[in-house]
Formats: sequence, C-alpha cells, structure tokens
Amino acid sequence: QDNVVEDISATRGIINFKVNRKLLAQYLQSVPNNVAIACIHFHLTDRDDMFACYSSPNIAKKFHAGHLRSTIIGNFIANLKQSLGNDVIRMNYLGDWGMQFGLLGAGFGQFGSPEKLKQNPLQHLFEVYVRVNKEAENNEDMKQAARDFFRQLEQHESHAVSLWQQFRDITVKEYRHIYERLGVHFDVYSGESFHQDQAQEVVQQLQSRGLLKTSEKGTGVVDLSPNRDVTNVCTVLRSDGTTLYITRLVSRNCDRYKMVKTDKSQENHFSQLFQILLAMGHSWADGCRHVSFGLVQGMKTRTGEVVFLEDVLDEARARMLNNMSKSKTTKELENPEDTAEKVGISALIIQDFKGPLQSDYKFDWDQMLQAQGDTGVFLQYTHARLCSLKQTKKGVEAVAFDPSLLSEQTCTAILQHLLRYDEVLYQSAQDLQPKHLVNFLLKLCHLIASAHRDLPVKGSPEAVAQARLRLFSGACSVLANGMRILGITPVNKM
Repeated sequence: QDNVVEDISATRGIINFKVNRKLLAQYLQSVPNNVAIACIHFHLTDRDDMFACYSSPNIAKKFHAGHLRSTIIGNFIANLKQSLGNDVIRMNYLGDWGMQFGLLGAGFGQFGSPEKLKQNPLQHLFEVYVRVNKEAENNEDMKQAARDFFRQLEQHESHAVSLWQQFRDITVKEYRHIYERLGVHFDVYSGESFHQDQAQEVVQQLQSRGLLKTSEKGTGVVDLSPNRDVTNVCTVLRSDGTTLYITRLVSRNCDRYKMVKTDKSQENHFSQLFQILLAMGHSWADGCRHVSFGLVQGMKTRTGEVVFLEDVLDEARARMLNNMSKSKTTKELENPEDTAEKVGISALIIQDFKGPLQSDYKFDWDQMLQAQGDTGVFLQYTHARLCSLKQTKKGVEAVAFDPSLLSEQTCTAILQHLLRYDEVLYQSAQDLQPKHLVNFLLKLCHLIASAHRDLPVKGSPEAVAQARLRLFSGACSVLANGMRILGITPVNKM
C-alpha cells in the first residue's frame, strides 16, 4: 500500500523509511478479543487431514517422566496445525501388546493380588512387572511361561484376553487423569492390539511382494538396503511366528494418509517403517514425518531421581505454590493450588521448548520457576497483569479508539511485533519447532513490561487511556492465543 510509508529519505548512503504509525495502529481493529490475528497473510496449501500421533506410553505401567516430551511436543504440533486450518485427529497409539504382556500375564498369575490391584492398580502392576522380570533373568520356566501367555493372547484365548483387557482399562483410566492435568486430550486411543490381525495381513503382503525373507535364526526380515546386500535389515517376525512392534506399526499405518509421530529419538526405527510402507506401494508415506527430540538430563525431585510424571507435576505445583506464598505481589486466589498447577506446567513447557527439540537440555527447577527472565512464569505473570488492566475498563475491544494517540516508539514496537505473529506461526509449521513461538511470546512480554512503564493508563486523558487499553488488550489476545498453541492454559490472576 502506498500509504504505509509516510516519508523516504537518504542520508550517507542509507535509505530511511518512515512508517505511517496511525495506519499501523489501525491493525488493532483486526485483533478482536480472544482471537489471534485476523490478517493471516500466508495462505497455507497443506490444509488436509493430519494424524498427529504422540505420547504413546506402555500400558500396565505408571506414566513415565520420559513421556513428557513426546506428549507436550505432539500436543503443540496438533494445536499449531489446527490453528492454521488443518483438520487434525489426535491419536494416542498405546504400547498395549507384545512380549511385555506375556511377562506381565505370567507374572500376575504368580505374584499378583486382585485386592492390591483394586487399591493401587498401576503401582501393583509395576511391582509385579519388576518382580517377574527379575525372576525371568535366571528362570527358563518363567521365560517360557511368558512366551506361552503371549501366544495365547495372539490366539485370542479368553483367559489371557480378559486379564489383558483389565490391565488396559485400568491404565487408560489412570492416564486420562494425567492428560487432564496437562491440558491434553486425544480423539482416538488406539494401540498395537487393534492391529494384531492386520499385522498378519502385512506379513502376507510382504511375502507376495517378495520382500519377506527368513534369516539364519528363523526370524522374518525385510531387506531395506539399496542393493539388497543385507546391510539394512528389519526384523518383522520372531522365529515362533509372533509379531513385533514394527510389524503392528506398519499395519496401523497402511490405512493412514499423513502422520506426525513424536517419540524418542529413534530415527532409524521410523526410517525403516517409512521405507517398508513405500516398498509396499504406499506412496503417501513420503508425507509422514517423525519428529525426534533430545533427552532431559538431571530431572530430580526433592526425594531423588524422577521415575514417574505424576511426581514431576506434583513437585512443580508444590514449588510454585511455595513461591507464590512468599511473593508480595501474589493476589488473593479462590483456588491457589489450581493456579500453581497451571503456572508450574507452563514453566515445564517453556523450559522444554526454548531450544531446538533435537538438543538435550539440563532440567533446572530454580531457573525454570523464576518470575523474572524467559520462563513460563513470566508469560503467565504478564498475561495476568494484562487481564487485570483490562478489568479497569471492561468491553474495551468494542469501543472505538483514536489510532493517532498510539504514536510513541513503545507502541510502534509492540504493533510491529504483533504483526509478525502469523509469520511466526508459519515458520513454526514448516519445521515443527516451538522455539519460534516461544521466543516471539517472550519478546512480546518484555515489550509489554516496557509499555507498562512508558504508557500509563491510570491518570492519562480518557482518549489516550482508551487507545492504550486497546493496545494492551490486543497484546493480551495474541499472548493468550500463542500460549494455548504451546499447550499452556493462561491464568487471569496470580
């Protein structure tokens, strides 16, 4: 537009452009309450159905802390794609099949207690699993009992299936509670068990295409090496004919068009999966992506090394509640525990998302929960402060304002930054890295902190106060929207 630039001048070989600040401020009209930014300049061409598969814990075990990254990264990707117009199906592909259930089934028969299972289901299953694994190390009879139980499962024998179903139902119920705390939901709870029958069909398809070979050990393998020189072999069947995880994973993906998979850094594993799908004639496998990520180092609670995610969430809530009780600026809250939970989880997410996903990072409770600095606590504090400011004049978004009254450099800096929001979302959608959005929101918070000092609302003329409130309201909407995409629930008071 010709009126975007008010003046152009040149000094010492440098060309200077003066932006029309009034026109810039008018963009606030495009930021209605609770909406991100109305002017998405980038027209994305990949707005199709997408399966986002993430978290994927193993049932009959308590939610391990190691699954935190997979869960929050997958949730971010699903939120991001959905915000950009994709139809996203959120799937939790549970590890609910395999030899581990042979061990658990055989072990429960010897060490299990129906009473303890009712009292503390996942803890008891965990104890049984640890005990049977230890027993199987030096006991061939126990190993054989585990193999027999898994074979009974694959042959759908009623006793084995009934016990397995009980374990699965108990686990999903417990997991839903953890997901609720994290603000995560799934459209589909799938699992290896749903594709056990199709796995045999996959084996037949591999045979008919001449892709399945028998190794010297009697296992079924697929040779994925370019020259068929057995340098890249993937095992898909045990010697006794039972299936493996990757066999069931292939069967699950045979009817999927597009998938984003977040899991531990198993690049070779998923590379083999996509190669098998392509070899079977599924050309859409080129559109599948595996998002790998690094390890979290030094995650500890006051009681020692962390094993379970619930311990991490409890610790984050407790530490945040303690910090809030000591702060002089903490407001009186109806439910301080709930606020501490939301802010604590925000801190966990931002610490995880600040750097490249592929990088390892060191977990640091004190740094993570600082109120000042680039933390999730700082994001929440800024949002709560903006909400408090908006309360001074409710309905500010619906009232006309004079854009010419937002001519200060501080205003211009915020407005220019807000106009980058759609660009940042587009960039994040290209490489699926949350760091772009995190850095954008943190910078916005720093700009807002400066604006609170330079642009007072209280004591200013009515028209000026109205314009500044509109600026703060627009910033609040973008901040809240960006936080929700990251998987953070904004708090209005803290």
